[in-house]
Amino acid sequence: MLVIEHTGSGDPARTLALLWRTQERVSRKGKPDLSVDRIVQAGITLADADGLKALSMRRVAEALGVGTMSLYTYVPGKGELIDVMVDTVQAVTGREPAQGWRAHLTYVARENLALYRRHPWLLQVAPARTVLGPQVAAKYDFELRGLEGVGLSDVEMDSVLNLVLGHVQNSARDLTAAAVTEKETGLTDQQWWDAAAPVLMTVFDPARFPVAARVGAAVGEAHHSAFSPEHSFEFGLEMILDGVARLVASRGGVTPE
Repeated sequence: MLVIEHTGSGDPARTLALLWRTQERVSRKGKPDLSVDRIVQAGITLADADGLKALSMRRVAEALGVGTMSLYTYVPGKGELIDVMVDTVQAVTGREPAQGWRAHLTYVARENLALYRRHPWLLQVAPARTVLGPQVAAKYDFELRGLEGVGLSDVEMDSVLNLVLGHVQNSARDLTAAAVTEKETGLTDQQWWDAAAPVLMTVFDPARFPVAARVGAAVGEAHHSAFSPEHSFEFGLEMILDGVARLVASRGGVTPE
């Protein structure tokens, strides 16, 4: 999925005021008329259904049954709206970190993958600037707490977390692309390869590419496809955690079996 928006593209002061709700306008009757929360939720609903290309202040206003200009009383523009949308969907539960850093990072990875599946449009937002809202701050704190006290420096804790989250994001892109391709073509990966196999057999010479032929056949048999995003996610996560285990052990920390 191509990146089409960037975080931190709006006015910094206004964005932070929205994120932390330092201001909230009310109607003359003293009851909330529109609100930042209602506008943001409408934006999330639109993006979930049709992606960020479909998001505009006009469409949000239509979904709420109000005039477009009335939105600007609460949200200065699309850039600020996206920042608050990104923060809002990252709310975490109040649970404690899992027992042991490896179990915790595994939980973090799976939860973030589920987040991208609920809101695929997050993959269309490039984190050009870290916009620290209350939900992002709480999520960052929760994810780091599972690494507290294992012997890593603060910078290493942040680097380990970002390594895991980067892997999750790449895996989410692959999974989303596979789902979109299947939806748009009407063919599963297995069906596509079944159709392509007769043609491929006429042009591909196993004797010329012996290793590729052997490995490709093994992968196809294992995954019923040339590539499995699910396997890639699981395998990559385990390799990353094995590397973190060596780092933790080198710092004198405890490495779980």
